[in-house]
Amino acid sequence: MTRVGKYHVVLLGIAALILLMSLVRIVSGQNDITSSGTFAAALGFAVPIGLAGLGGLWAERAGVVNIGLEGMMVLGTWMAGWAGYQWGPVAALIAGLLGGALGGLLHAIATVSFGVDHIISGVAINLLGPGITRFLSEVLYKEGTQAADAGAGITTSPAISGKWEISFPILSDGPDLLGKLEATHWFLVADLAGILRGLTHGVNVLTVLAVLLLPLTFFVLWHTAFGLRLRSAGENPWAAESLGVNVYLIKYVAVVISGAFAGLGGVFLVFISTKYVEGQTAGRGFIGLAAMIFGNWRPGGLAAGASLFGYADGLQLRNQGAVTSFFLFGAVLLLIYLVLQVRRLLSSDQPAELVTRGAKQYTTIAVAALGMVILLWLWLTVEKLPNEFVYITPHVLTLLVLLVASQRLRMPKADGVSYRRGEQH
Repeated sequence: MTRVGKYHVVLLGIAALILLMSLVRIVSGQNDITSSGTFAAALGFAVPIGLAGLGGLWAERAGVVNIGLEGMMVLGTWMAGWAGYQWGPVAALIAGLLGGALGGLLHAIATVSFGVDHIISGVAINLLGPGITRFLSEVLYKEGTQAADAGAGITTSPAISGKWEISFPILSDGPDLLGKLEATHWFLVADLAGILRGLTHGVNVLTVLAVLLLPLTFFVLWHTAFGLRLRSAGENPWAAESLGVNVYLIKYVAVVISGAFAGLGGVFLVFISTKYVEGQTAGRGFIGLAAMIFGNWRPGGLAAGASLFGYADGLQLRNQGAVTSFFLFGAVLLLIYLVLQVRRLLSSDQPAELVTRGAKQYTTIAVAALGMVILLWLWLTVEKLPNEFVYITPHVLTLLVLLVASQRLRMPKADGVSYRRGEQH
């Protein structure tokens, strides 16, 4: 399939997904499924997840597993909150980047220079991040008179003044044409208007930056000499070394950039809440790592994974009752999958292939059919999920998506491998 063909398939897939969401909204009567409020909330949840995943992408493409993204995000949030209330949003942005980058540097020193197991180093950073920030809060906020007077506490920083938000003129602001179309609740038209308004009304400036970083990452890693060297370090560092690539330097740069991206995700959380709050990352670093794996270590797939997890969070925030629409949505997806599988089975004209693969395909079809019936039954009988189940929906979705995506994943060959110059693994 050519590159143009792939783009066409992606566009057709997006169009089919929007059409399916519109059908589910009409049948279920849950207008929040495609409302601008839901998509605005989804965008807010997806950005820090996407930035953390982008950090993981840079590190792992260079061959360094980075499960310390959560700790690096925590360092970024604290640094942004501490610098932001004193010197403003620009200082918060710079400090948050530096905080995350310092976490990345620590991870690089441990894994690249000293050969520490990547998982152990990442776990250590995840433990160090909250510990260091709590200690700093105890010292600077509890004892600092200026900070205390500004409303700081042991678990929170003073508020940052000012918000950087933009809206698209005329369409989502002012006359707000998209808002008026959304209010009509027309099939497909209102859904498109709601989605577009949610993505263009009151958007934080950091959201625009995060979106631009995705194509920038793709260009740097896949269309520059530096990106080729970085990816070669993650595929076969000894071959890259034989061609004159400074693998140690490449890995250091990649992991420090990885930490900076995670820190930027922390800055976004501070900008949204206007202050640092202990525990505000809420595991987004881990979900970002899951989104990166779902995206097969590529920016486009990462964006799709982050959007999926962000949408699940945004929908449960806006309307807990609408979460039950996932049952209908899943049932329809399984129905489409069943049709495709049956068509594929019937179109096979190779008897040997039917014998060897038929049993497996029949089992898959039977399981999918059973799942479709169960999901449809749940949608018809369950009016509202208990709060406990609604709260864990994004995490369950993470596990299910990774389970499905694991069938087609291809990680960098030397990802997590301890590299030593001159020693062939």
